[in-house]
Parts: sequence; C-alpha cells; structure tokens
Amino acid sequence: MEAERWTAFRSHYGLEALYCQPGIRGAHEKGGVEGQIGWFRRNHLVPVPEVDTLAELNAMIEQWDEADNARRIRSRPRTIGEYFASEQPLLAPLPDEPFETGRLFTLRVDRYSQISVRTNRYSVPVRLIGRSVRAMLHTSELVVYDGREEVARHERLIAKGGTRLELDHYLEALVRKPGALPGATALYQARSAGRFTPVHDAWWATAVKAHGERDGTRALIEVLLLGRHLPHEHLVTGLAAALKTGALTAEEDGNTPAEPVPPTADRSKATSLASRRLAHLPHDKQPLPSVAHYDQLLRLRRPDRPTS
Repeated sequence: MEAERWTAFRSHYGLEALYCQPGIRGAHEKGGVEGQIGWFRRNHLVPVPEVDTLAELNAMIEQWDEADNARRIRSRPRTIGEYFASEQPLLAPLPDEPFETGRLFTLRVDRYSQISVRTNRYSVPVRLIGRSVRAMLHTSELVVYDGREEVARHERLIAKGGTRLELDHYLEALVRKPGALPGATALYQARSAGRFTPVHDAWWATAVKAHGERDGTRALIEVLLLGRHLPHEHLVTGLAAALKTGALTAEEDGNTPAEPVPPTADRSKATSLASRRLAHLPHDKQPLPSVAHYDQLLRLRRPDRPTS
C-alpha cells in the first residue's frame, strides 16, 4: 500500500509507479541504483562530514552531485552528465508549482509562547499567546505563520522532547519583567548559538553596575529590541563602542535611539533610528501654529482708573 505523501508526490509530477517483482525474479531490478548510492556514500560521506547545519551539508552534497556529472561509470564511453543531456529532452516538463514536501500543522500557542510539534517545542512571539498559528515542518527547519505573515523560523529538532527558543520572541514580556532574563532558557540558548556575545554580557554588567539590577537589565532589553532594525554585527559593534564611551542606555541625546556604527562606517553620516522613521512619514501639510489671534487681546486693555 502506498504512503499518502508518496501518492501526492507522484500525482503532482505525473509519475507512474512501477514496483519491483518480489523474490528472485526482482532481485536485479534495483541493483544499479543502489550501487551508485553506495558509491556516493563511500566517496563523499565517509568519514561523516562535520557541519553546523543541515543546510551546510545539503550545499556540500549539491556541489558533489554537480562534480559527479564528469564521472564515467566503469568503462562506459560517456560521462554521467553526457548521458543525462541526451535523455533530458525526452523527459516531461516540471510543473510550474513546486511540490510542498513539508507537513502542515495548525497549533495553538500556549501561555509560554510556545507550540508543540511532534514532541518538540518551539517559541513564537509573545503577542501570539492564545492564538492559533500554522506551522510548516520541513526536513531541516520549521516555519511558523500567523495568517500569511512568517513569524518564526527554527532549525528543526531531531531528538524527542527538545525545546528551541528564540530570545527575540520574549523581549516585549521581558522589558516589563526584566528580573526573568538572567535565568531564561532563551538567553542560555542565545549564548550557546553565539547570538548573545561576550560583548552583550560586558555591556550588561556595566549597565547593572551603573543603574542597578532592574534598570540595567531593562536597558539591555531595550538595546536588544533595537537589534530588530539593525544587522547583528552592527549592534555588537555599537555595544563595543558604547562600552568605551560609557554609553549605558539604548538612547542618545536623551530620547533618540541611536544606531550603532560599524568601524568602517563614516560616523558623520550616521543617523538615528528615530530620524530614519521620520524620513518615511508623509509631508505634514498643516500650517505652523500661530499666536496671532491672541495679539488682538493686547489692544483691549482696560483704561487706567483715575486716581483720587
């Protein structure tokens, strides 16, 4: 009996399935294919490559696959790529729409701002607590949507009972309760992933020393919120520069959030996030305020009273 996803796959691409004969009669039917898979595994995957992500491994396999086009199988006169070039015109064209290989789930966000997908838990932004979201589970990643908007993307957890949290998803809650940050699992995972760097920790420690535990931690969270508008490396560079100058808040000139400037940037051209946002606002056509109407009151002074 065919698996449901295989039936959907071959229906999408218009494939006609032809299965091997059982027993000795069909023992020869898969030998060539499996033999080449074994050759590829022995030559490229032994020893097992060391990579940080599945995406990196997939990129390496794609490069090996492209290079394999120049290989000849045993004593055959043409290469793999040449054989494929002669067969390609005989193949049916691919459909316009790609086949969605992921599995779709509709899930409710719990009070911890997490969803449960196949025994593992993943975080989403805290504003979605109590709402239903759609989660598309792929081989190497999980993508979460609120309506049509992508709200979270995680590397997929392979083992059971795991948890993957994104610190950025909790910032709105943490800015109200900064005391929860030091022991947060999301912070631990951010450190492990290298997103929360020693520069962050150094700036945080200095801010706490200057402003106290609560206010110093809140200042750090406000800086992390700025990271939504800046490249990560620019934010780290800005924190390092702030440590040298003693800038220990997320603000500049009293109430304007400043944009960290990378070392190679021209600081005379640096602009604040507030200025950048104002630049995108429509032109204000309202006239400037005037006090001219009040000037007429100056002409209505009461006459001086006669003196006795």
